[in-house]
Amino acid sequence: MHSARLIELVQAHAEHLTRDVLKDYATNPRTRHWNLVPGAELEQRVISTYRNLGNWIGNPREEAVQAEYEEWGRKRYRNGIPLSEVVFAVILLKHHLRKYIREHGLVEHSRDRQTPQEILPVHLYGIQELNYLVGDFFDKALYHLARGYEMEAKAAQGAR
Repeated sequence: MHSARLIELVQAHAEHLTRDVLKDYATNPRTRHWNLVPGAELEQRVISTYRNLGNWIGNPREEAVQAEYEEWGRKRYRNGIPLSEVVFAVILLKHHLRKYIREHGLVEHSRDRQTPQEILPVHLYGIQELNYLVGDFFDKALYHLARGYEMEAKAAQGAR
């Protein structure tokens, strides 16, 4: 599977991707409340997403994604971040990942030993396949994140 090598490439460059995402969170007007999240926690959460991408995409079981992202949603509620900003933060994670795949996928695979006629169609298919898997993962993550946020909001209302 060509997408497996792309996932390895993403995991190997997780620190670079994380720096870009954190910079975007700090400067984007749609994530202006993210400064309420402790920097080390936010950095760990973002880098964990990129480093665990292969596990989450390769494992069709949803329990790990559910546990991780429901907890993320609960914490963001407790931080006082509006749900719209939480959703947009996940969109930014996906955007940076897809941009990286688009910019680096063909370059990395151009070193493979294939004839030039085979390279473009085969690797474009791998990029397309990975983009589908990434989209599916982030859809699930976003759902569970919103559920965690809602559960924490309901618990907070019940405590009043």
